[in-house]
Amino acid sequence: MLAKLFSIAIVGIDAIPVEVELDVTHGVIGLRMVGLPDKAVQEAAERVQSALKNNNYSFPQKKMIVNLAPAELKKEGAVYDLPIALGIMLASGQLESEYAQDYLILGELALTGELRGVRGVLAAAITAKQNGYRGIIIPKCNASEAAALKNDIEIVPVKNIEEAVGFLAGQFFPDNLENLDFEKESGVDMPELCFSDVRGQEHIKRAMEVAAAGGHNILVMGPPGSGKTMSAQRIPTILPELSFSESLEVTKIYSVAGALEGHSGLIRKRPFRAPHHSASMAGIIGGGTVPRPGEISLAHRGVLFLDEAPEFPRSVLETLRQPLEDGKVTISRAAQSSKYPAEFMLVVSMNMCPCGKRGDRKKACRCSEAMIERYMNKLSGPLLDRIDIHVEAPVVEYDELRGPRSGDTSKVIAMRVNMAREKQYERFKDRITRTNSAMNSNDIEEFCLLSSDCEAILKSAIDKFGLSARAYTRVLKVARTIADLAGADSIRLEHLSEAIQYRIVDRNSIQ
Repeated sequence: MLAKLFSIAIVGIDAIPVEVELDVTHGVIGLRMVGLPDKAVQEAAERVQSALKNNNYSFPQKKMIVNLAPAELKKEGAVYDLPIALGIMLASGQLESEYAQDYLILGELALTGELRGVRGVLAAAITAKQNGYRGIIIPKCNASEAAALKNDIEIVPVKNIEEAVGFLAGQFFPDNLENLDFEKESGVDMPELCFSDVRGQEHIKRAMEVAAAGGHNILVMGPPGSGKTMSAQRIPTILPELSFSESLEVTKIYSVAGALEGHSGLIRKRPFRAPHHSASMAGIIGGGTVPRPGEISLAHRGVLFLDEAPEFPRSVLETLRQPLEDGKVTISRAAQSSKYPAEFMLVVSMNMCPCGKRGDRKKACRCSEAMIERYMNKLSGPLLDRIDIHVEAPVVEYDELRGPRSGDTSKVIAMRVNMAREKQYERFKDRITRTNSAMNSNDIEEFCLLSSDCEAILKSAIDKFGLSARAYTRVLKVARTIADLAGADSIRLEHLSEAIQYRIVDRNSIQ
C-alpha cells in the first residue's frame, strides 16, 4: 500500500516542500530510502523502528521504500523521522486519516517515541502558509517559534508520536497556543547597558549616534583601554526596535541555523554578534559541510562587531566586501547554492599600530614605519571604502574617568536616532531603500543636493585627501544622516564638514 505525506528541506533560509512517499509491499524485508538522503536521514530507520515498537505500534516485516521527492534535492537532518513513522502506519493500515496530506510534518524521534526539536520550523510555517497547506505538525518544544503565524495557519504541537497519531486520527487536540509564551524574547539576557557609562569620548558617541541613525558602518581606532569595545557594545541600545516583519526575518535565520533557544519565540532585539578573531571563514560567512548561516547572517538587521579587526585573517575580512555591498551572501556547492541575507551594521575596532601605543600621549610607540604600514594594510583600501565613518578614540584622561557621568543616556540618544530613522522611512516609503546607508546613485542624486558652498568644500576634500568615488558617496550619505539628525531638509555646510571629518583614515594616509 502507498502513503504520501509532506515535510520540508532547508535550502538557504527557505523551506522547500518535500514529498515523503512510502510503499509497503512484498519482497526483501527492510526499509530503504531514496531521494538523496544524508547519513542522518538514513539512520531514521532505526529510530523509527524503536519508536514504533516502544509505543505498541508494529514495524512491518515487509519491504518498505521511502522516496523523498524532489529526488535531486539533498535531504539532511532528522526532520523526516516523524513523517516516515506516520507514513509507515498509514501504508500498513495502522492509521487512517483523511487530511494527513494537508499538513507539513517534521520532527526528530527519540527511541521512546518522544519528539525532539528541529531547526527550520518558522521557515516551514511560512512555506505552509505560502503553499496553501492547512498547517504544520511539529514538536511541542518548537511551538512558540511557529506561533507567530498562528492566525494564518494551524499550528499542531505534539510531544510524542502517540499524540501525532491521535491528531491525524481525530482523537487528540493539541494545547491552545494562547497558553504558550511565544512572545518571549530569544537570546541571552544582557545586563542593562547605557552610553552614559562611557566616560569622555563624546565625539565617539556622536559618531556612533550618526552611524546608528543612518545604518552606517563605522571604524574606531585607538590605543587599548580607550573605550572602543565598551562603546560598540552599547550601539544596540540606541537602534530602533525590530518591526514584526524584521523579527520574522531574524528569527527565521536563527531557526535555520539551530541557534534559537528552546521554547523561544520571535527575536525582538536587534542581534549583536562579536565573533572571535579565530573564527573560520565558514563561521563568519556561512557554509560548512552542512551549509549553515554564518555570523554575518546571524547579524542580519543588527550589528556585526569585529574587535581588533587586524587579528582576523585577511581572507576573511576581504570576503565581507560583497555582503557589505549586496546585503546577502551566496554559498555555492557542486550540488546547489544557498543564499543567506546579510544586511548588518559593521562596527570595526583596531589599534593604530601592532604594539597599541601609537596615539597614546603618555606611552612611546616602538613600532617602525614598515611595521605600522603592514598592520594598517591588513584592512584593505576597498574594505575601508565600504566603511562610512572612521574615527579615532584617544586615551581617556584621569579627570574624565573619575568625574561625573557626562553625555546623554542611551534612551535620549535612541529618541534622536528614531526621529532620524522615521524621516528616512518616510523618504524611502515607496522604494526598496530603507536607510541612508543603502541609498543608490539615483537616491543620492535626488536627496543629497548640495549648495555651491558645499560643492566647493567637497571638491577641496576630494582633491586634498584623494577620496575614491566610493568614499565620495559615503560622505554624502553620512552628511544626509547628520542633516536628518538635525531635522534639516537639506544638507548644509556644517553637516558636510562633519561627514568629511569622519574619513580619518583617508586624511591620515596623506600625512
